[in-house]
Amino acid sequence: MTALRETVTGDPVPARFSINQETVKQWSLPQLVRGCTAAGVSAVGLWREPVQGYGVAAAAALVREAGLTVTSLCRGGFLTTSDPDERKARLEDNRAAIEEAATLGAPTLVLVSGGLPPGSRDLAGARERVAEALAELGPYAAERGVRLAVEPLHPMFASDRCVVSTLAQALDLAERFPADQVGVVVDTYHLWWDDTVAAQIARAGAGGRIAAFQLADWVTPLPEGVLLGRGQLGDGAVDLRWFRERVEEAGHTGRIEVEIFNPALWDRDGDEVLAETLDRFRRHAFGPAPA
Repeated sequence: MTALRETVTGDPVPARFSINQETVKQWSLPQLVRGCTAAGVSAVGLWREPVQGYGVAAAAALVREAGLTVTSLCRGGFLTTSDPDERKARLEDNRAAIEEAATLGAPTLVLVSGGLPPGSRDLAGARERVAEALAELGPYAAERGVRLAVEPLHPMFASDRCVVSTLAQALDLAERFPADQVGVVVDTYHLWWDDTVAAQIARAGAGGRIAAFQLADWVTPLPEGVLLGRGQLGDGAVDLRWFRERVEEAGHTGRIEVEIFNPALWDRDGDEVLAETLDRFRRHAFGPAPA
């Protein structure tokens, strides 16, 4: 991907910034559009549920008229079931998600693979069912200008949410298919702990597989309900600048989404959260390294 040349008020950093809708979940879609426009933020990552609630076609028109770029749509996936009827329903839902992404102009549909089926301990079998689903969905997505992006989640989610836990596992799946059909997500919250991640980011870049790059921090002690425990940038253990540099070295110099699930942020004023997040993005992903 070539480097973006867009600038905002002479500052190149906001041109790389995309705010994921979940970071400012307190905002309706119109509020998100207004807030981004006021703050000079030109890109957003969207989620299916609020988009569906507003209306997919109406949402597409809203963001398009505001001049916003949609960097991704979350989410599809949950493809590990072995029940035939449930599997058929999941594939249909993912096809609908692909159609929604195409309508919104989102080039990427993020996939959370799904956890182990009830009573199962067969991780390898569950991952193979994800591959079988990708074989069906990849060509369908590519025909509509959408790329599927397999997102590895932290291993603590392997049993109930995502059997793909490392970037290497995500690439092992993605590389079975053409790069324009299936890529991967590099998410700092989920991957910061892995001592092989630099090599895997390079591998992903060499194959043109980095479909999305997302930032959030890891804070301890973990809040109750770990899924909603992502930290604001700079509040935790993740070297965000290091990740950004590795991803850029791998050839991905496009938008970077900030995706933070955190009820403490959702309780605050959305304009304040957006301004703070952009400032943290500038300081912790792009600012000078600490002395």
